[in-house]
Amino acid sequence: MEEKTLSERNIFEGKIIRVHVDDVELSDGTKSFREVVEHSGGVCVAALTDEKELYFVRQYRYPFKRELLELPAGKLEVGEIPLEAGLRELEEECGVRADRVIDMGTVYPTVAYCSEIIYLFAATGLHPVIQHLDEGEFLSVEKIPLEKAAKMVVEGEISDAKTVALVLKLDKMLKEGKI
Repeated sequence: MEEKTLSERNIFEGKIIRVHVDDVELSDGTKSFREVVEHSGGVCVAALTDEKELYFVRQYRYPFKRELLELPAGKLEVGEIPLEAGLRELEEECGVRADRVIDMGTVYPTVAYCSEIIYLFAATGLHPVIQHLDEGEFLSVEKIPLEKAAKMVVEGEISDAKTVALVLKLDKMLKEGKI
């Protein structure tokens, strides 16, 4: 199955996203359209302490008009290497550096209309450094035991997609001895 792009109309170009509407030809030859949000991607890091606690950030998310509990994460700059971005975000948001980083794969958070890919990492061997938030960034840092965080995901207390995926994946991999 494949769809052929016939034309593309740019609708909006902002600082974080670009939106376009494409006319497409479907696999059976019929015509349709696709609305696409282009995003440069992001990173998410599960920073795990020696005591099996994870660093979380709590921050206000405007689209939902409330605070959300998330693992440290951030947007990739165009051309930025995901691992470097993850380490940068961990330091900026939580004030920690890691001796070891494990690639935990990727997630596509909104496959129907957005090109965003989020690169997932686990970090261990943590050392405190000076936290330095971006201008206009306000958050609080919390440490939560991994087992409790996994329970919070299952019970719906944590609903951010990248955090849900990474917490559950890390929990399962640790229990299976794969990390």
